[in-house]
Amino acid sequence: MIGFLLLTIFSLGGYAQKAEREYLRKGNKAFNDTAYVNAEVYYRKALEVNPKSSTAMYNLGNTLMMEQKFQEAMDQYQAAASIEKNKNKLSHIHHNGGVIFHASQDYAKAIEMYKEALRNNPHDDETRYNLALAQYMLENGGGEDQNQDNEDQNQNEDQQDQQQNQDKQDQNQDQQQNENEMSRENAEQLLNSVMQDEKEVQDKVKQQQVIRGRELDKDW
Repeated sequence: MIGFLLLTIFSLGGYAQKAEREYLRKGNKAFNDTAYVNAEVYYRKALEVNPKSSTAMYNLGNTLMMEQKFQEAMDQYQAAASIEKNKNKLSHIHHNGGVIFHASQDYAKAIEMYKEALRNNPHDDETRYNLALAQYMLENGGGEDQNQDNEDQNQNEDQQDQQQNQDKQDQNQDQQQNENEMSRENAEQLLNSVMQDEKEVQDKVKQQQVIRGRELDKDW
């Protein structure tokens, strides 16, 4: 009787592992196909079968991040980090957590996450790059206030350029009034000059600060 019970337990355990692997496989396929809603469903099913699956937690965190559910993604990363023992996987978890804080411009927390990732994998050059970038942004006043200052500066430059363009146009109009006749060639040259000035203004407005960061580590 005892032997039968043990056999039954082992069989059920094997079934659960097989189901978990199948849900993870389907979730990974959906994630790679950018079908994130489906991926989320499969990873959650894997967690129903095995609530302590750090792999399912990590992969679900990646999926939630792609869905811009950042707090939920962080919850999954933290849960995975609390039970995962593999240092390489822990490095991935903390790196991706750092990416979330980095994207939200919380550079202090991003720095701590990147440092933790490097403690588990000191040879990860991409995490080291993100760490250096977050430290630079923190030390140089990066963040929402800095971005707002940049926007204000761009707006001021835009207004100054527009005023300069207006002054040029006014001067050109005065010149037209003083001259009895303007040749077609001169008129075309004037138009091209104004269009070039306007293009320079638009180019300045379009300039934005670009933060280079590492993509999420792939699903396990």
